[in-house]
Amino acid sequence: MSIATDNRRLFVRLAVVAAAMFGFGYALVPFYYQICAAWGVNSLGEVPAKPVNTQIDRSRTVTIELDSNAHGLPWRFRPLVRHIDVHPGELTTVEYEVVNERNEPVTAQAVPSYGPALAAAYFNKLECFCFTQQTLAPGETRRLPVLFVVDPRLPKDVNSIALSYTFFELTARGAKG
Repeated sequence: MSIATDNRRLFVRLAVVAAAMFGFGYALVPFYYQICAAWGVNSLGEVPAKPVNTQIDRSRTVTIELDSNAHGLPWRFRPLVRHIDVHPGELTTVEYEVVNERNEPVTAQAVPSYGPALAAAYFNKLECFCFTQQTLAPGETRRLPVLFVVDPRLPKDVNSIALSYTFFELTARGAKG
């Protein structure tokens, strides 16, 4: 046997191995779908059902009363709704509106308070303008969202929660910083 014949045989063997590997990879896709269907696992071709929040207590309603204050600031600050009814465990968004009526930028921070005080432990804010300082340009109007969930473990005798935000100025007028 010559080297050319040996090389040709080696080439044929390697080509058969490569073709077998390609065929195996190609056959894995339908095989994967069959395994997923047999085991009840979501397959790539199925659209999953919309997730349902099973933590919502639909047997109960809690009224959230919204309030706002701008301590010493020439800001108009108000909730867009004065109260909202929610089910504990339900994801809820409310918005506040703030307007800087001063002719210069102002930086302030909002501080929340709750009534009754024990409600603070059950009022979970996921997004809140109170987490960061707010700087408003002269005359600027801004909508500020609060995304929250009332914990379903809120005591049953609490039917109403007052949520109040007070803005406090962080930069004094005329101060150099």
